[in-house]
Amino acid sequence: MFDRMKRLLAFPFYATIARLWPVRYARMIGVNLEGRVTIYGSSYEMFSTEPFLVTLHDNVYVSVGAKFICHDGGVLPFRAEHPTLDLAAPITVHKNCFIGMGAVILKGVTVGANSIVGAYSVVTKDVPEGHIVAGNPARIIKTTISYINDSLEQSLDIGHLKEADKDREYRRIFRKK
Repeated sequence: MFDRMKRLLAFPFYATIARLWPVRYARMIGVNLEGRVTIYGSSYEMFSTEPFLVTLHDNVYVSVGAKFICHDGGVLPFRAEHPTLDLAAPITVHKNCFIGMGAVILKGVTVGANSIVGAYSVVTKDVPEGHIVAGNPARIIKTTISYINDSLEQSLDIGHLKEADKDREYRRIFRKK
């Protein structure tokens, strides 16, 4: 009971840190950050009860609402018969990756370098280096190289602009006031 009360009282403090400084909060709770990592939105509920089992390498971008779940709670109903039953495994995201909005990465998954996980995907198996996965369960959609080539053909050529200038260009391009 005391632990629950302590967590309840600490919630506003930690939730605020996670919203204002999501990378700092992730590091604070034990996520292994090996290089420059960008987390959009709050990281408060992003990492399961074993954040120390998650490793994010250099140049990784994690979008709003993504989740990293290092354990399998499905075994809980069977602990009466099998008291020692427990399933958990690390999650690793290698360099130059993007994890889309609302994506769920499950225990034991490795996301290879130069890969993309699509929005709201559920990743149950390793993602090979240089590939894009999407869906539930996530499946390979295409290679990152083909995605980049397609994107270069469709580019608005404004990726270098910052907030206000980019917003102005979007409005001009799409004719919105």
